[in-house]
Amino acid sequence: MSELQPAAVTSTSKPEDDPICIYVHGIHKTFGDNHHVLRGVELEVERGKINVIIGGSGEGKSVLMKHLMGLLKPDRGEILVDGTDIVPLDDYQLNSLRRKFGMLFQYAALFDSMSVFDNVAFPLREHRKGMSKAAVKQAVMDRLTHLGVDHLVNKWPAELSGGQRKRVGLARALVLEPEILLYDEPTTGLDPIQTKNVDEMIVDIAARNAVTSVVISHDMASTFRIAHRISMLSEGRIIESGTPDLIKRTNNPVVRRFVETSGAVDMSVEGRA
Repeated sequence: MSELQPAAVTSTSKPEDDPICIYVHGIHKTFGDNHHVLRGVELEVERGKINVIIGGSGEGKSVLMKHLMGLLKPDRGEILVDGTDIVPLDDYQLNSLRRKFGMLFQYAALFDSMSVFDNVAFPLREHRKGMSKAAVKQAVMDRLTHLGVDHLVNKWPAELSGGQRKRVGLARALVLEPEILLYDEPTTGLDPIQTKNVDEMIVDIAARNAVTSVVISHDMASTFRIAHRISMLSEGRIIESGTPDLIKRTNNPVVRRFVETSGAVDMSVEGRA
């Protein structure tokens, strides 16, 4: 899998022609007086690919993801989404931009007081108020059927398994037909079989819907199953990015230790670049 390079910028070029859909340039984020979480992050998100950001707990992966869709603003730096720097945008402009994004939260974050149907219908009712009830029902059932959970339409979140909750959460994220899907630790709390099922779901969704995927994960087995590109966040910076094959052959000792400790890949067998 070859590395993609940014398309040349010309007066006639369109954002969708650029193989990189999100550029992150030198973003910093500090909370409080001295909790410096992001320290000059440089990141490229490849269009139409599954981009996985790895790193240990507390390294700022979720903070970085929130910056990508404008839920947090950096202290300094740029975040270009399809050529637009989202950092200076106001709330109204950001709300428009966020329609490009769908989000699968850790543990799916379903509304416990709503049925499966109403959970998936919620974004449509909030953002497409002119849709008829029949159109909402059709869109919801299409997504649930696509993900193989249409039989759960009248269930409540408490009645679902972990894997079922993930699928319903993804149906909700997909119902507005986003261009970019963000996944926050999608395999957390799942057994190995459920984890593999979720991995297959992420790959299938990326292929069927031609979406760009950004996955936050510390699950190395899952990462190497699904990723087209892997970037490691450590001490507030991206210290390595590349294809899975390049990551397996890295000379970076921090990346090698992180991957080897997971047991997912024997780095000594893979060898060094």
